[in-house]
Amino acid sequence: MKKTYTISEAKNRLPAIIHRVEIGATAQLTRHGKPVAVLVSINEYNKTKKQGSSFWQALCAFRETVKRRNFSTDEFPDNLRDKAAGRRVVFK
Repeated sequence: MKKTYTISEAKNRLPAIIHRVEIGATAQLTRHGKPVAVLVSINEYNKTKKQGSSFWQALCAFRETVKRRNFSTDEFPDNLRDKAAGRRVVFK
């Protein structure tokens, strides 16, 4: 469950907020009514760090997939491009 606190509230109630976050809650901090930060448990933080991969890792994985499927560099872009009518460019 997410609970919202102003920064001044969070400053005064930090130990209690951290205890709630440790047991699974999320705390959103606001300044002048606008969200500026979120407090989450270390377990939730670690989950988000593990899910994503860097752009470089994703690119390398994509290249490996292309190599395993034996696409030649000449045919590779043509096989992936959507040839639907909405994708065609007509020059006049």
